[in-house]
Amino acid sequence: MGDNNVNLPPGFRFYPSDEELVVHFLHRKASLLPCHPDVIPDLDLYPYDPWELDGKALAEGNQWYYYSRRTQNRVTSNGYWNPMGIEEAVVTSSNNKRVGMKKFYVFHIGEAHDGGSKTNWIMQEYLLSDSASSSRSSKRKTQQKTDHSKWVICRVYEHNDNDDDDDDGGIELSCLDEVFLSLDDLEEISLPN
Repeated sequence: MGDNNVNLPPGFRFYPSDEELVVHFLHRKASLLPCHPDVIPDLDLYPYDPWELDGKALAEGNQWYYYSRRTQNRVTSNGYWNPMGIEEAVVTSSNNKRVGMKKFYVFHIGEAHDGGSKTNWIMQEYLLSDSASSSRSSKRKTQQKTDHSKWVICRVYEHNDNDDDDDDGGIELSCLDEVFLSLDDLEEISLPN
């Protein structure tokens, strides 16, 4: 898995927030602007089962990231991605402006017409909001219609039923975060005089 992080300096990890995925990666990709670092690969998701992503998508921990073209066909050779009916707005932290959407899918083995067998594989599909893609210059719109809405970023992971639902999105704390959080415990520690 380390091969997928060759564009990151040693010691750096890829744990972007939802806002960072949409604003710093997806927006730039859809606008045909360069992304630095350019670590997320383009991948046509739908021919691959989720367990086949290793070595094809950017792997960080138990999560895989990649750009894909948005499509209604979410069928693979062994199953399909079924919408969970959950959609969340992605907003900026500075002014709460909506910049995108996050949709959730669960992978089923089998065919859609007979219900398939639900797995623990989850996909979060990030797409630009209409306002984010329509805020481009009007000159560009009149010259050619851009396809901002066709690109998505996908985050795929296998949900472990034993995981605590702390709603941390699978983000690990850095050593410094843990030190700062442990400082709250100093009041409970009695030091020798």
